[in-house]
Amino acid sequence: MNVKRQKLKRRILRVGLALLALISFYYLMAYAILPAYWKHYEHNPGLERAPKTTVKSWGKAGDPLNVALVGTEEEIIRAMIRAGWQPATRRTLRAGLRIAESELLKRPYPNAPVSNLYVWGRRQDLAFEQVISKGPRKRHHVRFWRSQQLSEEGKLLWLGAATFDRSVGLSRLTWEITHHIAPDVDTERDKLMADLQKAGQLVKLYQVTSVGATVRATNGEGDWYYTDGELAVGVLSTGNAVQAAPPEELASPQKIKAKNSIWKRLQGLFKFFEKF
Repeated sequence: MNVKRQKLKRRILRVGLALLALISFYYLMAYAILPAYWKHYEHNPGLERAPKTTVKSWGKAGDPLNVALVGTEEEIIRAMIRAGWQPATRRTLRAGLRIAESELLKRPYPNAPVSNLYVWGRRQDLAFEQVISKGPRKRHHVRFWRSQQLSEEGKLLWLGAATFDRSVGLSRLTWEITHHIAPDVDTERDKLMADLQKAGQLVKLYQVTSVGATVRATNGEGDWYYTDGELAVGVLSTGNAVQAAPPEELASPQKIKAKNSIWKRLQGLFKFFEKF
């Protein structure tokens, strides 16, 4: 009997050690090796030190930073308007009442305010949106923060967070009335750059790493999102001169192309889980 117990203990010990090794290998690969392997900042090394997500007023991480534009403030505003995006108004009591009216009466409000998110300790410098329903319930929107220390070719670089508001409801964390975002933030990133390119406003386009590939993360309202982890950077034409030719696209390393190819195949699976 003692021999059987000793054999059972040794077997349990081996299984336990094997599980521990497997878990350790997973965490090492998922949180150390692969994130380091997929990082790339060859087109703008300064962005490696930039923030990766926005922050809510109480300190919780908000939406991921997934876009950036290079240009002056005037060029940003003109480019976004030409691309079909409207500047969002500031949040005031009057604006809040108009949102309520717009939602109740199903009237359009194309420049409704957006909630404040923070980068470098300050709220967004610019915000734009595209409303796609009669009320403010569904809309594409993006916030931008001006960066003094990050620049390219002598121009300012503006970090941004582009997401799609799919509904209005209560925050899962604070119970405030708020918009809930769609999980696929990469589609919003790509749409914004496509709109700017269609309007002839981009002369250069490239990607660098932002938050890194993420299967399941939550923003400051508790909304789930997933992303391939890339930040798209668009360089605007000087003076908003319309470009007839497509922008110069700087290539990412082969390992990043491979990662993004795999990610594209997984997006269908992620979209299935959006329903739940």
